[in-house]
Amino acid sequence: MKKIMLCCSAGMSTSLLVKKMEEAAEAKNLDVEIKAFGVAEFDENMPNYHVVLLGPQIKYMQNNLSSKASVYGIKVQPIEMLDGDRVLDIALELAK
Repeated sequence: MKKIMLCCSAGMSTSLLVKKMEEAAEAKNLDVEIKAFGVAEFDENMPNYHVVLLGPQIKYMQNNLSSKASVYGIKVQPIEMLDGDRVLDIALELAK
């Protein structure tokens, strides 16, 4: 199972995207876990995921968050709020 973390300023704006990504994963019969968190919860939750996607409003934090995640071999990538299917594909490719 691939575990995907979405991160934004408060964890709220990515919640809808999580639902869309879960629907896309279900349609593709993929075993994934997708959760959204606020950036204040990054340090605590990031080690439990294979990849972290950053919402547009915190993409400026990518270098700092990537440094923290690299210790665990986790990639951090900013995303635009695209459709769930496309974002799921991006996450799975990064998690390889």
